[in-house]
Amino acid sequence: MNSCLYECSVMHHRFTPKEYHFVHDIFMFYLDLDELDLLAQNSFLFSHNRRNLYSFRDGDHEPAGDQPLKERVLSFLRQEGVPCLPDTRVMLLTLPRMAGYIFNPISIYYCFAGDGQAFAAVAEVGNTFREFKLYLLRPKNLGADGVFTLVVPKHFYVSPFSSLELNFDFRLAIPGAELNIRIDETDDIKPVLISTLTGRRAALTDRNLAWFTLKYPFITLKVIGLIHWHALKLWLKKIPFYRKTENMALQQEVLRPHPSLTAKLK
Repeated sequence: MNSCLYECSVMHHRFTPKEYHFVHDIFMFYLDLDELDLLAQNSFLFSHNRRNLYSFRDGDHEPAGDQPLKERVLSFLRQEGVPCLPDTRVMLLTLPRMAGYIFNPISIYYCFAGDGQAFAAVAEVGNTFREFKLYLLRPKNLGADGVFTLVVPKHFYVSPFSSLELNFDFRLAIPGAELNIRIDETDDIKPVLISTLTGRRAALTDRNLAWFTLKYPFITLKVIGLIHWHALKLWLKKIPFYRKTENMALQQEVLRPHPSLTAKLK
């Protein structure tokens, strides 16, 4: 099987207006969207579109639609002018529901041609308002080193301590034995915030899932809890606070928009 787990470290380093740094350990799933049903059949702890300790639901991810998630991803690529064949393999780095609860600040689709060569990546960025935005990294963004790179305006409300006028600087290495993801927030000159996700591959087995569950209990709740904990610490440090209802014009192509956004734009 192509699907696996990654035991990861998440690092954030903020440079301005005050320096702030943290590192936390988590684990993530790297799922072949063609293997979801087979994985569920072979696991007591993982299910596809059904309840379980870990449950992957197609409807939790973008692009939205009634088709299976892989078909929606391929349709999105074609709509964006990226040719892809039915034998395209789509891998998704993400967290599924854990005990029914899901939260993903970032999920990443990696798309591979039939010969195994990567040709596109799609970063699905989420926020605590349950909004999403997709950032497409095209074949031209893939370097000879196997890393997708792209600098693009954020145009998405990610954090109340992060200006909407910044850029995302994506550096997404194709996952292998190791995971190496870097997504910076930059102004036109320098990084404002560096974020990395690094890890080592592990087999997706019930034994490893049970061990990681003990080692990193309630992983999705841990992620959302840590986000609010660090937000409190940034607030106490008097980092400038940006309300979501500010700069609505800079919140563009938002998927599943929060009522506050749709009401303000009417």
